[in-house]
Amino acid sequence: EVEVEVRRRTEKVTHPLARTRSLHASVSQASMLAMHTRKMTYGAMILALVSSAAATPPVLLGTAGNFAILTKTGISTVPSSSITGNIGCSPIAGTALTGFSLVSNTATAGQFSTTPQVSGVAYAANFAVPTPSKLTTAISDLETAYTDAAGRTVSSGANLNVGAGSVAGETFTAGVYTWGSNVNFNSKIYINGSKSDIFIFQMSGNLIVAADAEVVLEGDGTGNGEPKNGNIVWQVAGHVEVGANAHMEGVILVKTHAAFFTGSSLNGRILSQTAVTLDQAVIVAPPSPSPEIGGSGSGVTVAKSDSAGIIVGVVVGLGGGLLIIGFFAFRYYKYRLGLKAATKL
Repeated sequence: EVEVEVRRRTEKVTHPLARTRSLHASVSQASMLAMHTRKMTYGAMILALVSSAAATPPVLLGTAGNFAILTKTGISTVPSSSITGNIGCSPIAGTALTGFSLVSNTATAGQFSTTPQVSGVAYAANFAVPTPSKLTTAISDLETAYTDAAGRTVSSGANLNVGAGSVAGETFTAGVYTWGSNVNFNSKIYINGSKSDIFIFQMSGNLIVAADAEVVLEGDGTGNGEPKNGNIVWQVAGHVEVGANAHMEGVILVKTHAAFFTGSSLNGRILSQTAVTLDQAVIVAPPSPSPEIGGSGSGVTVAKSDSAGIIVGVVVGLGGGLLIIGFFAFRYYKYRLGLKAATKL
């Protein structure tokens, strides 16, 4: 009897209930691990959605976006330049549009003029109504766009004072870049991204593009095209110089003057708060954001459709993002319920 009692006390007895509890514990641990993994995955996806929603918004040009060149104090050209899009000046009169040999359009009682150097039309503050008031609005929109671009916050520390202002050979991805100096390059620079990406380059000094230098647009390999020049903004607190045979891309918002030397070119717009000088330059603006009032080529355009489209796009995008976030939040809620149930086991 003593021997039997000793055996009973020393042998490990596995009760069926103990085995069941052990099995439940293993299942509970596995469930919790799987749920934790899903939680991390959902969290990463939600973070990606939030980061996407926080992408740099565009700089809205308003009615200033209806011009290839818009200035306050005039535009001069050494013939022959080639400008695709409208040109305009205000509050200065049409006498500040020099070198174009302008011809007033009598069919509209002088609301605009034409020239072989401009594929659009030319406007000035002293042309027939309603041109003066529409130019006043466009200049105001130009100033608003400049202030907006200048006020954007740099995207990251890596985007601050890149190359100390000497950026030849640099590649720029989407975001806001800031320099507290001049910016210059004497060879190629690369702007890499997709057609929906926004690029804003802010500088407290001048933008100096050497002769034969070039801005090159590159796709980012996602299959979403390459950056659009209308989504590239150069906010320049000083002046702009684009050397002979150099090529630029984007919208130039310049506080003072812009000079394009012999054979230079731009795909984009020049929106200057003083003057623009061209020497046999080629300026090609992207399409205006909305149809012109009064028919093709007969009036200053209004950018309402552009703004509305952007607003609708933002609302739809945010709505879709919220639906997706809501879906993952619901899944996470189910995860929490499952976690509680597993814990009770």
